[in-house]
Formats: sequence, structure tokens, C-alpha cells
Amino acid sequence: MKRRDFIKITAAAILSTGAARDVFAGIEKADSAQPEEHDRYVKDYLHKMHNFDQPYNDDIYLDKPKLHILKSSVGRLKRLQKTVGHANFYLLNFDEALKISSGYSRVGRFSKKEINFLEEIFYKNSSIYGFFGQKPFKNMTSRIKKQEVIKIPHTGNYLYKGEACSAYGKIKKEIGNTVILTSGVRSIIKQFLLFLDKTYRNKGNLSLASRSLAPPGYSFHGIGDFDVGQVGFGYDNFTERFTTTNVFKKLQKFGYINLRYKKNNLLGVRFEPWHIKITNRT
Repeated sequence: MKRRDFIKITAAAILSTGAARDVFAGIEKADSAQPEEHDRYVKDYLHKMHNFDQPYNDDIYLDKPKLHILKSSVGRLKRLQKTVGHANFYLLNFDEALKISSGYSRVGRFSKKEINFLEEIFYKNSSIYGFFGQKPFKNMTSRIKKQEVIKIPHTGNYLYKGEACSAYGKIKKEIGNTVILTSGVRSIIKQFLLFLDKTYRNKGNLSLASRSLAPPGYSFHGIGDFDVGQVGFGYDNFTERFTTTNVFKKLQKFGYINLRYKKNNLLGVRFEPWHIKITNRT
């Protein structure tokens, strides 16, 4: 990709999310730079995407005083997930989470500081971290309507009825029992746990977390997308090595590959060849 095209498309991606003015100002500065600076910008960006789990000097971290709130929030979310069960946690909304946590001493009531922290994370513009994806959920209290989803046997995951369920059914029919649903519907609460746990395990690095996990509210798993993998391939189903599997090759052959996060995308997200995009809900 030409450097000027890269800058223009990146700027468009930022504008589509209503990014902060200082982020766009940085793009404008890059656009007025010398060719070698453009090339360095593009190279640095792609390097980050290919090495998404490494920290970088310009990554955004939580302030140190908030690290203890991050730790307590992650711990409470994990206890809540254990209490309600993983499958139920996929559909749990914020109000339900507050109610259940206050009713179980082993979980414990969310403190005011924790609630304020979760609100701050949810409503902060993700472009500050370097994530430029769209935000399907505007409100932290948004719910997944349980009558609109169906639990997929032998997976522990849910899919939306309609296009998502139909797409997965066709994939199973074409490919057979070697393909498995690895992740389906995710509530905002589930995305909170995934994103914040990744942030916690990386010393509060929000940018690093956002390169592989959408911040809460930004995950399209909440409205239809899902992940697939090859049976027996384990964790590698969530790595680029998935592209070497027979399942991925058959997905390509039968035309089911419609990726949300393509290779070298400009959304600040790693390549996700396992992530199936459902178009009619986006």
C-alpha cells in the first residue's frame, strides 16, 4: 500500500469512530512529513500489528493509581463468571451483573470506584489506545435479548438466530465435524473481563490489549460475529497458524471467508483469520 493511501485510509477510519482531535492531528502531521517519515510510520504500524503482544514506547497505560481498581475489578468479574457459569456469563448484562454480585458474598458488591472505572473504560474513545473499529454498543447497560440467541450443542457458546446461525450451519454441513464454534455471542460484561484481564496481565497496557481484544462495546461478537476453529487444534485456532489448517482452507474454498479483521487492516487490530463477519447485522 502507498504511504499516502495508508494515511488517508487511516484518517478515514479514525473519523468514522469520532476519534479524538489530537489523534487526527497526528495523522495530519504524518501526512505532511517527508517520504521517509511516511514509510517509517507505515512500517512501525504494521510491525505493531504483526507483533501485537509486545509493548511499545507510545502505548497508552492506565494511571498507576487505577491499577489496584483494575485488579479488584478483574477479580470480581472472574468470581462472577465462576458463580453464574461461563455459558450464562456470555449473555449477562451490566445491571444483572451488579444485582448478582451484590447477592453473593463470594462475588461481592461492585464498589463505587469499580463502577466508575468500568464506566470510564466503556465510554472512553478507543482511538486513544490505537483501536479504530466501530462501536456497535453505545450504552454500557445494553442487553442481549435471550430470545434472539440459541445455544449451539457441544460448544458452550451461543449464536444469534437467523444469519449467524444459518452461516454456521452451512459451514458445518460443508466442512463437517472437523470445524467447531470457538466463540459466539459475547455480552459487554464478558468483553469487559477479556479486555481488562489482558490489560491487567500486561501492567495496565491498554494499547497492547486493544491490538488483540476489542474494548468493551466495540466487539461485534455482541451482535452476530463468531469464531471458528479446527477440532484438536487448541489455542492455535486463535493464532495465524489457523490459516494452515484444513478447516481454514475449506472455508476459503467454499467462500465462507468474510473477515472482520483482515491482514494489514487499518483498524489497529491483529489479523484474525478465524473471525467470521456477519454482514446483515453490521
